[in-house]
Amino acid sequence: ISQLLGEDGGHYLHDNRILTDNALLHQQHWSERLGAYADYGNHTHNTALEWVRPRAAPGQDPRSLPPPQLIRVVRKPPRLQYVGALGYVSFFPFFLQVLNPSSPHLGRLLDHIRDSDKVWTPYGIRSLSKSSSLYLQRNTEHDAPYWRGPVWINMNYLAVRALYLYSHMEGPHRDRLASLYRELRQNLLANLYRQYKDTGFLWEQYNDQTGKGQGCYPFT
Repeated sequence: ISQLLGEDGGHYLHDNRILTDNALLHQQHWSERLGAYADYGNHTHNTALEWVRPRAAPGQDPRSLPPPQLIRVVRKPPRLQYVGALGYVSFFPFFLQVLNPSSPHLGRLLDHIRDSDKVWTPYGIRSLSKSSSLYLQRNTEHDAPYWRGPVWINMNYLAVRALYLYSHMEGPHRDRLASLYRELRQNLLANLYRQYKDTGFLWEQYNDQTGKGQGCYPFT
């Protein structure tokens, strides 16, 4: 934008070079155990939602107690590590076309994308792998698993666009990228059309197991 406006974009250009540095990206965000990119920071996998029931004090009428609450319990303190949850965030370097088309990691990302036990569905790419312990799990009592399974069209658009663009670049996966582009595009459009024909709406998200529209509507 700064170049189009004839403005000094030096600071932004510097940031862009850092954020598109594949060597730095691999060094800081590639998780070999996950086989994908991941956030890194203070994290723990050992958490759970548990019902906490208030106890009545001696002589207190139990009926006066507040109702039980679902509280998130941390059973093991967080430590510096990769967040081992395969989902949309794992593919951002690919979705946003930061990843070099000749990257040695691109093939593994494509393996994950096309794996129906992970993120691939007949309706689009789901937001979190079926193999994750967080799949379709609530974050809190009032925080439904919006980004822990359902198919989101905005993210799938980024995926389709990336597959299309990478399939036109020189690299070892061109044919596979082109095939995935056609298949994902067909899955998305077919389900969007079915749901629109059945309900008259475009939906906030789509069920990863049935393709049914859910969440807010209309979501045009």
